[in-house]
Amino acid sequence: MIRRHGRALQVLLVAVDGALAAAVLLGLSYLRFGADWAVYWREAVREPLVFLALFAAAWVVVLWFHGLYRLRARWSIASEAWDIVRATLVMALVSLSFLFFFKLPDVSRLFLLFLFPVLAILTLVMRGVLRRVFESLRLRGLNARFVLVVGSGPRGRRFAEQVVGNAALGLRVAGFLDDDPGQPLRPDWPYLGRLEDLEDVLHHQVVDEVAVCLPFSLWDKVDAIAGIAMEEGKIVRVPMDVLERAFASGHMEDLDGVPVFSLVSGPDRLVGLAVKRALDIVVSALALVVLAPLALVIALWIRSHDGPPVMFRQVRVGLHGRPFTALKFRTMVKDAESRYDEVVGLADPRAFKLTDDPRITPPGRFLRRTSLDELPQLWNVLRGQMSLVGPRPAPPREVEGYDVWHRRRLSMKPGLTGLWQVTARQDDSFERRASLDLDYIDRWSLWLDVKIMAKTIPAALEGR
Repeated sequence: MIRRHGRALQVLLVAVDGALAAAVLLGLSYLRFGADWAVYWREAVREPLVFLALFAAAWVVVLWFHGLYRLRARWSIASEAWDIVRATLVMALVSLSFLFFFKLPDVSRLFLLFLFPVLAILTLVMRGVLRRVFESLRLRGLNARFVLVVGSGPRGRRFAEQVVGNAALGLRVAGFLDDDPGQPLRPDWPYLGRLEDLEDVLHHQVVDEVAVCLPFSLWDKVDAIAGIAMEEGKIVRVPMDVLERAFASGHMEDLDGVPVFSLVSGPDRLVGLAVKRALDIVVSALALVVLAPLALVIALWIRSHDGPPVMFRQVRVGLHGRPFTALKFRTMVKDAESRYDEVVGLADPRAFKLTDDPRITPPGRFLRRTSLDELPQLWNVLRGQMSLVGPRPAPPREVEGYDVWHRRRLSMKPGLTGLWQVTARQDDSFERRASLDLDYIDRWSLWLDVKIMAKTIPAALEGR
């Protein structure tokens, strides 16, 4: 299965299995030994907490070696149950060997008699529930990603059927491109144009990935199509069920038994990106709470100066063209948007930012200099529309002026701060800013995010 989209379920299963093993051990200890269960385990093992952690980790490892974290295209409760039974027998053997090897005091036979069957049953039940809930959320559009299928022939339709048939992937068909549409497509699979319309479709549709499913006769167009998609920061999938082909980079994956060659543009460090999102949630939630008094003071200051509204809302372009409403404290006069035509010629429209914009209010000047006007965007981060660190979020009118290579900035979530904000904030050159954003995407790591955030705070406090 395509690992980028099944990894979330895999990580969730690992975490739940480990937590469940620990909970079963503790719960049965209480039922068997009563209120003195903690005393019993302290007498049995020197470090009960270490023993608990080892038991949970061992259960995850045993499940792993039995293929229970393999991302299967065809999952069934019967096959899962059989694998869990085999894993439980191995776990029981390992546990008994551990007790014998370390010559630990006799453990209650009744406790062991219940421990492993209960663990197996609850693991199976919990996994079944998690899979169903996960698939249900995917079907309802949670974090959906859209695939543009290039080629509406049998290969394209077969690939689309495989995508929608694996709900846990969270993939949806954005539409098809083909010079000859051929047979009618499903009502929810729109025909978006010819092959030559690829670039235009990528600019006007939300597309995360491009699947190239062309017939033999058009195989010579694959390189050009993949090149355009990669240049715009899209992941390219090439089903290899019909023809073997060599590419300079990429890796082979599986979709329902069909090998798929994947070309990934931008960071594909799945665990790192998951940690990045977790940090976004934790830090933004804490910051919203801690900075609430400061936000209230800023809101009262803006309101007392020239009245409401306190907030400024503007549509920005997010990951792969997804529009969202960005929040900021209002720093300009109330009719600033209607006066845009007065100042539009004073700066590059692709990165419109005036040092001495006549529409800025006195409070707004201070808020912009200290970046306090962007505090409300912590809510955008918490909702998953932005990240703490990433490329600058641009309004649609700026994105319309992008060249093709600029659009790769949309291959990562926009951020509250970024590389250009801490290295070239006063540089008015859009090309320079775009280059820094792309450099950030190409070199992305959690450590780079940490360094950027560490530089952001003093830069904001010093008004840089």
